[in-house]
Amino acid sequence: MSATSSAFTARVAVVGDRSPHVRAHARVPFLLNALRDREQLDLDAYWIPTGDAEDERALEGFDGVWLVPGSPYRSEAGAVAAVRAARERGIPFLGTCGGFQHALLEYARDVCGLADAAHDENTPGEERPLIAPLVCSLVGHEGAVRVAPGSLAERVLGTNRTVERYHCSYGVNPYYLDVLREHGMRLTGFDDAGEVRIAELADHPFFLCTLFQPELSRGESQPHPVIRAFAAAVAAHAASTMRA
Repeated sequence: MSATSSAFTARVAVVGDRSPHVRAHARVPFLLNALRDREQLDLDAYWIPTGDAEDERALEGFDGVWLVPGSPYRSEAGAVAAVRAARERGIPFLGTCGGFQHALLEYARDVCGLADAAHDENTPGEERPLIAPLVCSLVGHEGAVRVAPGSLAERVLGTNRTVERYHCSYGVNPYYLDVLREHGMRLTGFDDAGEVRIAELADHPFFLCTLFQPELSRGESQPHPVIRAFAAAVAAHAASTMRA
């Protein structure tokens, strides 16, 4: 999957426990090829298992971090560490499905001060988990998403309403929405029932999280706008690093 690296190539860490049984993982190489061929965005991509991501040096030198679906991850700590590294270092970040969930988990713990924030899939039985089972599972479902005006998500998607594909059973507990907002997390996409589907950070070069899986949208040769925008941000980060 990885091309020959050079000082002039944007390097992206694809963080996740790669498996042939996860459709989103199988799509990633095709999407990267399409980005190169159709968008002239050539990313040198490396899979980083979540266990390896526990090492703070694992993501050094990367221009982007993509925390892909496939939870429960083998290492919750590694997934959270990958989010933290991207957030604190100003590295473009995309979190999809499980990546969305663990991005909010990291933010709750490290920014909001909720040290005990939990993911029910990883530690079931917590009284009030931050990431909780959805009332209705979204495995194999499509659904409408309303996008907040003026948000990064709206600029990326080019619309204030979209229909997206899911493969998940967990989402953010509404109990915590106010504290997340109060500490700077922007919740910018909702389903028709008001459940959060997109989150982002305004004071970051590119930090976007979607509960839906853009990896599964459209065909393998047509990367979703979210993935295209992330790739462009990664390329821009690489270019700025070279100029520095």
